[in-house]
Amino acid sequence: MMKKFAIAAGLTLAMGASLAQAHEENAGYVTNSADTIWRNSFGDCWHNSSWTEDKAVVGCDGKVAMAEEAPAPVAPVVAMVDDTKKFALYFDFDSTEVGDTSNIVNYIGTLSSLKEVNLVGHADPIGASAYNEQLSKRRAEAVAAELAEAGVDSSTMSIGFLGESAPVANCTGRGAELIACLRPDRRVDVEILGTKRVEQ
Repeated sequence: MMKKFAIAAGLTLAMGASLAQAHEENAGYVTNSADTIWRNSFGDCWHNSSWTEDKAVVGCDGKVAMAEEAPAPVAPVVAMVDDTKKFALYFDFDSTEVGDTSNIVNYIGTLSSLKEVNLVGHADPIGASAYNEQLSKRRAEAVAAELAEAGVDSSTMSIGFLGESAPVANCTGRGAELIACLRPDRRVDVEILGTKRVEQ
């Protein structure tokens, strides 16, 4: 009786094995008709007679999915471009005292290279023309000295002066009112030429 049972069990296993063929993707493993790998009560995958280590699939025999490699970062394309910016520094009446130049110095610090710093002094029309011409020159020189002290290369600076010949203010009145109105004429124009790194 026991012998017959063993023979029957063997036939059942043989038939099951023949029905549970390994799919190409799971070659080396016993699978059912839905291509699901059979597992024992411990969760281990069943091998067929053709199994070798190189046929191990993810989820069986300790094989895990390989992490997908992140694409290599693309290096930004950097170009050097010419850059020009203009500033104006204003002065009190009959004064050469330079105000805050930090915005100019900070901008120059953003450049990859500094080519030129062109300074042109101006004066308002109050007073003698010859005096105002020299006053506009001294204003430009004062700005150049201030920038040089802040670390700007003095060899890049050029100085010009136009006295009262290039007014921008349109004023009437007298005394303090006129002086206040003419403030835009008491200035040094600053033109900066350089190059900047730009990512494209």
